[in-house]
Amino acid sequence: MTRLALLATGGTIATRATTEGRAVSAIAADLLVTTETDADVTPIDAAGRLSFAATLDELAALARTVRETCASYDGVVVTHGTDTLEETAALLALTHDGTTPVTVTGAQRPFDDPAPDGPANLAAALRWAGHGRPGVTVTFAGQVYPAIGVRKVDAEALTAFAAPGRGALASVGQHVREHAVAPPTGLADPPDTLPRVDVVAQYVGADDHAITAAAEHGARGVVIAAFGAGNATPPVVGKARELIERGVPVAVASRTGSGAVEGLYAGGGAELARAGALFAGDLSPWQARLLLAVALAAHPDDPIGAAHEWMVRVGVA
Repeated sequence: MTRLALLATGGTIATRATTEGRAVSAIAADLLVTTETDADVTPIDAAGRLSFAATLDELAALARTVRETCASYDGVVVTHGTDTLEETAALLALTHDGTTPVTVTGAQRPFDDPAPDGPANLAAALRWAGHGRPGVTVTFAGQVYPAIGVRKVDAEALTAFAAPGRGALASVGQHVREHAVAPPTGLADPPDTLPRVDVVAQYVGADDHAITAAAEHGARGVVIAAFGAGNATPPVVGKARELIERGVPVAVASRTGSGAVEGLYAGGGAELARAGALFAGDLSPWQARLLLAVALAAHPDDPIGAAHEWMVRVGVA
């Protein structure tokens, strides 16, 4: 029989209503009781928090825990809050051992909701993990998505996740139907800690105060959540060039939600490209941030080169 581990980290799937608001109170064993599965599942409580409160050190610790758990089981399911699920999934994919199936799931409705979506999501995730396809994925609302490229696209709908421009890898109901194979991941060992990388948003009239403050407060890298296909305001472009010249890597991702970035426009993306910024393909700014942070941890002498190589290997660039 397939031996699976259920690593519970909290999130909406594990919350109940309190006078203070929804709070995590259901543990891994509670989640498992609500779910139908034929697999031999070991419930493990890895954390018990709402994902918006997680720190980088806690994400790094979770990546190490997942790597260790993979050594003892045929597959691993991680339950997680949806607010930062796409970021954790990206980190797990970058630091995966490459052989054991790992999938991340969660819920939009709390554990004590009259019609919770958590049990069905967890059942599908367990079924997918037991299917045996190596690599890290996200299983949600009956669909399996690649960890690199997945995004939360709706704050309330049960179909909260998608992979724009990529689509689902599989559908999971009573049976598993595969549509595509995920690109290889497992590009670095889980880090002991992750360096600070800040995301700087672009909006009409944005000056350079945010990107300047990021560098002054210890950011070792910056991701620009850029306009369109990769543009930034002139003050931000100028400061980005200055940071790159000082050895602080700058990556560019789009704020739009889908589509790849390119250095196309004079004074904007083209200038960033000439300055040496990394254009992060169709990654969200949040996943680009984790990729750059792992590259800084693993290859401090050439994080941009490592990040670009990884993007090519996972089909982003």
